Amino acid sequence: MDLMTSEDGGGIKTPKKVGNNESGMNSTVKATGSVSSKDMMFRADQIDLKSLDIQLEKHLSRVWSRNIDIQRPKEEWEIDLSKLDIRYIIAQGTYGTVYRGTYDSQDVAVKLLDWGEDGIATSAETAALRTSFQQEVAVWHKLDHSNVTKFVGASMGTSNLKIPSKNPSIDGHNSLPPRACCVVVEYLPGGTLKQFLIRNRRKKLAFKVVIQLALDLSRGLNYLHSEKIVHRDVKTENMLLDAHRTLKIADFGVARVEAQNPRDMTGETGTLGYMAPEVLDGKPYNRRCDVYSFGICLWEIYCCDMPYPDLSFADVSSAVVRQNLRPEIPRCCPSALANVMRKCWDANADKRPEMDEVVRMLEAIDTSKGGGMIPEDQASGCFCFTPARGP
Repeated sequence: MDLMTSEDGGGIKTPKKVGNNESGMNSTVKATGSVSSKDMMFRADQIDLKSLDIQLEKHLSRVWSRNIDIQRPKEEWEIDLSKLDIRYIIAQGTYGTVYRGTYDSQDVAVKLLDWGEDGIATSAETAALRTSFQQEVAVWHKLDHSNVTKFVGASMGTSNLKIPSKNPSIDGHNSLPPRACCVVVEYLPGGTLKQFLIRNRRKKLAFKVVIQLALDLSRGLNYLHSEKIVHRDVKTENMLLDAHRTLKIADFGVARVEAQNPRDMTGETGTLGYMAPEVLDGKPYNRRCDVYSFGICLWEIYCCDMPYPDLSFADVSSAVVRQNLRPEIPRCCPSALANVMRKCWDANADKRPEMDEVVRMLEAIDTSKGGGMIPEDQASGCFCFTPARGP
């Protein structure tokens, strides 16, 4: 059916029918041919309803995004963005970027989840990131312990968050897409435990320092487990140090409340080299997977070295599960500490101690006579250990 327009006395163009089809038109149609001030021809058979639907969906999505902060109920953990000042990048990872900043005059670290630019991230990827964010916040904002990084607040789906731009505009900031989310935590100036160990990989650590760091980590994990939380990615990169070298557990991106049925917790979650055999093998697991990872971290703290530096990820995974591969404990390591390591990384999860028992074993170790990689009367490292390796 063809339509033509005609002018009424008031100068308003109204469509008039051409042909015998009496049905009305409720859709916008495409114009074809030349357009004059008097009339305009349309072709009904060229109406692209699918394209119109897509355009309408995009428009409604933009409108919804602009109003998301108004429509969505405010969560108890949401921050006042007017008090947040993001300054510069301090770390960058696979799933986001960490910035230094201040919140209400407090030094903070701001973890910004990388949602991807609009139109690039798939809906499945976006959903996964959103779930990860909600999971992290749900775990973190309820925690309160001296060996767990203090949660300040978070923001989800805001269009008001601004960060320093790599290519500054006039105001020197980039506005993020409406789906942008961030987590704000206390800023810890000591950096990660991994960085601290790397800096000391040649001269090693005094035994008192080894036990102090180990106790901080074990107490933090014991607190998490008492709250029914499994961290699932315990490694030295996820531990931070404050100005007094107090260790605090961070990064709860894959943490979750422990399921009553271990069969509900499966899948490879964590970092190779620290992952328990049952996790690597895709079997059900529980909080004892964190105990295993702690054992590897304890070895790393004592040796200031990397576990399995000469093996590929694939080799590590296979050998840990099938050959009971573990890091080699130096001969100079005190038997009490070596015993903690072996108990924690036992292949049988049921034989591993609970973290409260680990705390008690570490508290019982006598550090007054040394026993670390640094003898009390010497500056050099343990004679029985091979030359420093690692990154």
